[in-house]
Amino acid sequence: MGGGPQMSIGGTISEAREQRGLSVADLSRRTRIREAIIVAIERDDFSACNGDFYARGHLRALARELGLEGDDLVREYDALTGGPRPGVGAMYPIDKGIKLRERRTPNWTLAMAVALAIVAVFGVGRIMGSAIKAPEKQSVKVNSAPAAVKAAPPAAAPAAPAKATHVTVKITATSEAWIQVRDAKKKRVFMGVIPSGDSRSFRIKDKARLTFGNAGSVQLNVNGRDLGAPGRAGETVTRTYGVDVPVPR
Repeated sequence: MGGGPQMSIGGTISEAREQRGLSVADLSRRTRIREAIIVAIERDDFSACNGDFYARGHLRALARELGLEGDDLVREYDALTGGPRPGVGAMYPIDKGIKLRERRTPNWTLAMAVALAIVAVFGVGRIMGSAIKAPEKQSVKVNSAPAAVKAAPPAAAPAAPAKATHVTVKITATSEAWIQVRDAKKKRVFMGVIPSGDSRSFRIKDKARLTFGNAGSVQLNVNGRDLGAPGRAGETVTRTYGVDVPVPR
């Protein structure tokens, strides 16, 4: 590191720091190395670095900040401490990598296919088994006792015909005739002359009271029954006919 007497590592760092006008505190803030470690390194005391690895790192950081050659400082440090100790690379050559066993993931697709095949075979077996199963014999229960013959209900009596409530009267004039028709309350229903050959029909409730001016000139039909002339020619008569009695009273 130049001619003349060889300067120590700590002296080189201290001189470079002072030439740049930096205090130990300034250098500590820039390199993030504690002040106590920097002071110890400038005294060539590397015990505060806690090992060669950290000592070399501190030397490179200080050299970078002070404009020094970090590799030169590290070589001087190795010469001072007896050189670098064999590291992991020396103990285990890096060109022979450790072969790790590849972790194989389970083949879920194949497993699912096998499971589906098993389910399908089981289902087909169930279906075939139920298809060929012999049908069970069905017992037929025979009732030895003769079935009781249910007697037919007696025939209903024929309904009585509804009782008539009106009198039906038809008057046919064989010659011109005067007539008068009244109901059961003697209310006049008709009064007038029926021309020869004409007819008049009446439907009167309960009773019909008929008066003929010339009884022999008419033909009478009451409740569907022909009664003929109610009297002789030129005779004035009154006849009453009820619902149940088709004959004059």
